[in-house]
Amino acid sequence: MLTIDSYQAIQDLVAREKAVLLYFSFPSCAVCKSIQPKVVDLVEKNFPLMGMYYIDIEAVPEASGQLSVFTVPAVLVFFEGKEMVREARNFGIRELGAKMDRYYGMVFDGATGPGEA
Repeated sequence: MLTIDSYQAIQDLVAREKAVLLYFSFPSCAVCKSIQPKVVDLVEKNFPLMGMYYIDIEAVPEASGQLSVFTVPAVLVFFEGKEMVREARNFGIRELGAKMDRYYGMVFDGATGPGEA
């Protein structure tokens, strides 16, 4: 997971990449430290074409303000430039994966829409 140090860099990534996961935290958040490896594992195993990025909200406060991230940990997932998944504070890795899988399949696997299989 690469660290992002500016809001402009986030905007560039979201515009450039087909799928982006942004993980918001800050260094002293113990819960964030325990969840982060699980999020990384989820993405590496199930969503290999998705970019993962870490944002320290204390170091990049503009990002948290512009993206309305007011609690940590927070995960925002963008597909083709649009925010499609948002989870914050108390969330399950399995549920996060299920939400991401739906959109990931549409973007990368050429899957059809709901009810069209």
